[in-house]
Amino acid sequence: MKKVIFIMSLLVATLVTAQNKKEETITIKTDMQCSMCENLIKEALIYTKGVKQVETNLEKDLVIVVYKPQKTNPDAIRHAIAKVGYDADSIPAVKSEYEKLPACCKKPE
Repeated sequence: MKKVIFIMSLLVATLVTAQNKKEETITIKTDMQCSMCENLIKEALIYTKGVKQVETNLEKDLVIVVYKPQKTNPDAIRHAIAKVGYDADSIPAVKSEYEKLPACCKKPE
């Protein structure tokens, strides 16, 4: 009986640990213009709670983010990008932050 209880508690502990390590990926369309844009977005996201990995694709203006859904969510990630001056899907850039961006990072007119 003790062995059964021990095995059951091990199984439960394994399942809880596996659930906590669950990560999801989101792809966000942005308006990056150069490598400086990539760096600003990566720097902002890497310090966002729950974000585990950030990759960018400058040619397609995409940010790929691996995150822990129990610590953050897609909208929080989009807002983190908007707070550094970039559009993130349907979330517009924070205007005051966009205006601070270097000229090379602003959208072509």
